[in-house]
Amino acid sequence: MTEEINQARRRFMGATALTVAAAQFAAMGAAQAQSGGQAGSSVPAVAPGTHTSFASLRQIDAGVLNIGYAEVGLRDAPAVILLHGWPYDIHTYVDVAPLLATAGYRVIVPYLRGYGTTRFLSDKTPRNGQQSAIAADVIALMDALGIKKAVIAGCDWGARTANIVAALWPERCKATVSVSGYLIGSREANKKPLPPKAELAWWYQFYFATERGREGYAANRSEFARLIWQLASPKWNFDDATFNRSAAAFENPDHVDITIHNYRWRLSLEEGEPKYDDLENRLAKLPVIGVPTVTLEGDANGAPHPEPAAYARKFSGKYEHRLITGGIGHNLPQEAPQAFAQAVVDVDRVRIP
Repeated sequence: MTEEINQARRRFMGATALTVAAAQFAAMGAAQAQSGGQAGSSVPAVAPGTHTSFASLRQIDAGVLNIGYAEVGLRDAPAVILLHGWPYDIHTYVDVAPLLATAGYRVIVPYLRGYGTTRFLSDKTPRNGQQSAIAADVIALMDALGIKKAVIAGCDWGARTANIVAALWPERCKATVSVSGYLIGSREANKKPLPPKAELAWWYQFYFATERGREGYAANRSEFARLIWQLASPKWNFDDATFNRSAAAFENPDHVDITIHNYRWRLSLEEGEPKYDDLENRLAKLPVIGVPTVTLEGDANGAPHPEPAAYARKFSGKYEHRLITGGIGHNLPQEAPQAFAQAVVDVDRVRIP
């Protein structure tokens, strides 16, 4: 779920920040220059749940992982990488991917470490869920696939990962789409307590901090995920078949370890790997993102998330925030696939001066 709303992040609030950033991005919708899709084109309407699966899955060794991923579109087309979160999987983008392929993109949708068919190459590799490790996996995947630069888009953990790739490897990231905005975390900032109501929203994080929580999640991961889906998207009437397709990904043998480590690491209850220390030190400064970005928020997001004004200044390039209405919750790409795909197409039309 989205990173803790901390006091440090609130320092970036400003009533005019979002207006200024949006004005900077105003030309995006009308821009004729682009590197993917049709000039002036709009993504066609699609009913959520129209697609139920990807045609096939592929596997590739990348870094410390053998990554399972779906690929849609032509291989020589501009690349878009779509990243899911917790507790979701690649089906977050089952309707988005074909829309983008039709618009002229090569779409890559990987299972994150600990999900689906993605596996560690060595039993000795720590089952590490810290934020920089997941971002490094994306760079390794791009290298393995021969992708020099891509639009990176994500939701939940995937949004944070997109933020990190854009901040640390801007030469590899053409543009980003991020649900719930700027989610890069600081463990030092996370040590500061939040108001009681905000702490309540993170109940599962504190549950995971205990061994009872680890055992409970391991024994009831499907039921746990269903509850999170319901709380995070209270107006999304997903059916059993939709949930079960994603729940299968949580049976990955590393899923519990990755999930528990991620949330404990955020609270400084477990350490990360030293090889990521430099990356985390850079992220702790909450770096500004300079690539073109669209941030999205659903009007019925029940998960903890920052207000748009709190992060507008963290995007120094072309930028726009969009509120997606109609009872859209936390899993925005799956609940509103047309809006998400349109954001990807729009952000890609901007050329860096």
